[in-house]
Amino acid sequence: MRVPLSWLREYVDLPASETGRDVQAKLIEVGLEVETVEQTGAGLTGPLVVGKVLTIEELEGFKKPIRFCTVDVGSANGTGEPQEIVCGARNFAVGDKVVVVLPGAVLPGDFKIAARKTYGKTSHGMICSGDELGMGDDGSGGIIVLPPEHEAGTDAIKLLELVDEVLDIAVTPDRGYALSMRGVARETAIAYGLPLRDPALLDVPAPNASGYPVKISDPMGCDRFTARTVNGLRPEARSPIWLQRRLQKAGMRPISLAVDVTNYVMLELGQPLHAYDRSRIQGTIGVRRAEQGEKFTTLDGVKRVLDAEDLVITDDRGPIGLAGVMGGANTEIADHEEAAGTTDVVIEAAHFDAISIARTARRHKLPSEAAKRFERGVDPQAASAAAQRTVDLLVLLAAGTAESGVTEVIAPSAPHTISMPADHPDKVAGVTYGRETVVRRLQEVGCDVYGQDALTVTVPSWRPDLAEPNDLAEEVIRLEGYENLPSTLPKPPAGRGLTDRQRLHRRIGRALAGSGFVEAPNYPFIGEQVFDQLGFEAGDPVRRVVKLVNPLSDEEPALRTTLLPGLLGALRRNEGRGSHDLALFETGLVFKPREEARVAVRLPVDRRPTAEEIASLTEALPVQPRHAAVVLAGAREQAGWWGKGRPAEWADAIEAARALAAESGTELLVRQGQYGPWHPGRCAELAVVIDGVEQVIGHAGELHPRVVKALGLPARTCAMELDLDRLEAASAGVPQGPKISTFPVATQDVALVVDGDVPAAAVEDVLREGAGPLLESIRLFDVFTGEQIGAGKKSLAYALRFRAADRTLTVDEASAARDAAVALAAERTGAVLRGA
Repeated sequence: MRVPLSWLREYVDLPASETGRDVQAKLIEVGLEVETVEQTGAGLTGPLVVGKVLTIEELEGFKKPIRFCTVDVGSANGTGEPQEIVCGARNFAVGDKVVVVLPGAVLPGDFKIAARKTYGKTSHGMICSGDELGMGDDGSGGIIVLPPEHEAGTDAIKLLELVDEVLDIAVTPDRGYALSMRGVARETAIAYGLPLRDPALLDVPAPNASGYPVKISDPMGCDRFTARTVNGLRPEARSPIWLQRRLQKAGMRPISLAVDVTNYVMLELGQPLHAYDRSRIQGTIGVRRAEQGEKFTTLDGVKRVLDAEDLVITDDRGPIGLAGVMGGANTEIADHEEAAGTTDVVIEAAHFDAISIARTARRHKLPSEAAKRFERGVDPQAASAAAQRTVDLLVLLAAGTAESGVTEVIAPSAPHTISMPADHPDKVAGVTYGRETVVRRLQEVGCDVYGQDALTVTVPSWRPDLAEPNDLAEEVIRLEGYENLPSTLPKPPAGRGLTDRQRLHRRIGRALAGSGFVEAPNYPFIGEQVFDQLGFEAGDPVRRVVKLVNPLSDEEPALRTTLLPGLLGALRRNEGRGSHDLALFETGLVFKPREEARVAVRLPVDRRPTAEEIASLTEALPVQPRHAAVVLAGAREQAGWWGKGRPAEWADAIEAARALAAESGTELLVRQGQYGPWHPGRCAELAVVIDGVEQVIGHAGELHPRVVKALGLPARTCAMELDLDRLEAASAGVPQGPKISTFPVATQDVALVVDGDVPAAAVEDVLREGAGPLLESIRLFDVFTGEQIGAGKKSLAYALRFRAADRTLTVDEASAARDAAVALAAERTGAVLRGA
């Protein structure tokens, strides 16, 4: 909300010495976020005057149209003679009144004006546009053309109110009343302890039967509708300069008198209004829900398909306005320059349901000024006053006549009351304010307060955000000053440092970072189309998502069930920006819906929630396991003077999973698998044993070429993802450091021939079991296939390291352990010792 200080002074008698910075500081003290104070006209010095165009000579022979003008500026130039000025604009004619800056003046931006020779003529000054004066867009698209009543030589700086201060206030969603001069003026009056001249205190005639007919079919969506009619408007009437300038300073563009007046009253009182051309309305004005698929063209010329939840204004033909958002093109006020301008208007001042308007504005992507106010809460009691204010201005500025008929359709409602102990703000703030202070502050914001120890507070109509005692406590605290609250540091009980779970997560992050991965946290939002791109089957549990009621993006309305979409998106962006050797990781929560949906309880804020309340809330939340994932592309090892590099491959993804298992002290089972986005021949299934039951906790390997193509990823991209919670559940605790033996190691190599479909991991597991406790480690160092070992066969060569903790092993002991391992492998997998 942009608030000109000169306009604000109309409602509050601020001291003349108060600057915009002073007002900003006061408003911040009472809780409004005043972001900046803009100095309009900063650096502007005259002479800047009104001029009358006497002659215009078209200069020929130049690439663009140039005009040589003589302009009467009265006695402002010291001679009274016409001023000769060269100008390229073409939106003015002889006899028009324009704004002229004379030599010696300085325009905003330190633009100094002097006589200069151009296009073969000497230009003694400049005819100004709104942009050159820092006024903003006035809708003319060129030179400012003033109304004819202003005399030549009049000071244009004062006439156009160019020097002012504008406060830019960031209005939070719960402070909708501050989206009006009335609301900001009330806060200013409270901050300074001064009386407020409320612009909504107008004499409004009582409703009668002769008003324009209105029918409300949905009183829940529209609980108040005021209609007034003004006839006989002069089509050629234009908005006066003071009104245009206030709109411009508030960030709005002047359009036409009727539209400008409704916008002005909206800024003044906070009540959005709409003016309909009466000649274009057919029959009774109605308010109803749209029919599904109904079509309607809004003022911006866009034909929109309506939803059944949209609230619309109608006449006998159908929709004429999207309620609370934007009017329709079929009843648009005609511009004064059109052949048949609007002479009769019907003024609409209504109160609509905030949630309905917010959803409609979002659904149709129409964030209008009206919708912004309705969705934050508009004072329903201000509708009739706003309509009366609009009628008064149209009568005054366009010589119109107000019809005696007044329509006011109201759904009965009672004022909202709140019961609150008088000392409740004291308990919330930890400060003793006392009953008198509490009552005084609540009355300042417009509440009616009754009672002694137990207060009954009637909330003012313009504060729909005051719904419970804590809201009232906040009003008292902010007006008494947040800066006056004592700073008391809490004294937490002595703790034991990080939990085992936190230590594990930190170790995992350090392990991945130490392996060359870069952490890339991502937003937890996804679109369901990514599951098709990743190749997950139709019935896969990963497709069951939790959808957000109010997503940040309509393209990503769900919470993630896997970390891969975000990581792969980060990899794709970095690849597109020239980083080709990538290794990224992320640890974070994924979200899985519960089988039975539950409604979360509303936790109290005046006490600590009980364990049962917290448990009930937790049960209503989605299941949120923590996952870890990595993605790799490009070179895993760089080439250099030390030798050749190596590209990332499926084994690197598996090795990352092994590193996580090692940090958790868990034995990870790795075997061939086939799942979702991974290549069926290069996919490893990751499993652990929990309570004696083997459970799959993730997958690793190279992504399927179809997935790589669908997501635009580099060729041979690899990935790994596993469930950290289940990895932790399988853990035996903090991993223990190995005991280092002082005795030498005995190494035995063994090459086994097995069928081609026997996994090397299965052979390794059997060898480890058969070798017994003397086996220190086992490593696969060669895989061979060829005619020498037969078709459909492969040779697996393992290096076995044996060591005893208390003695040096003999050759016979090491050979016996090796033979036992080979024997068990032959029994379980059909392995044959190569060369035997």
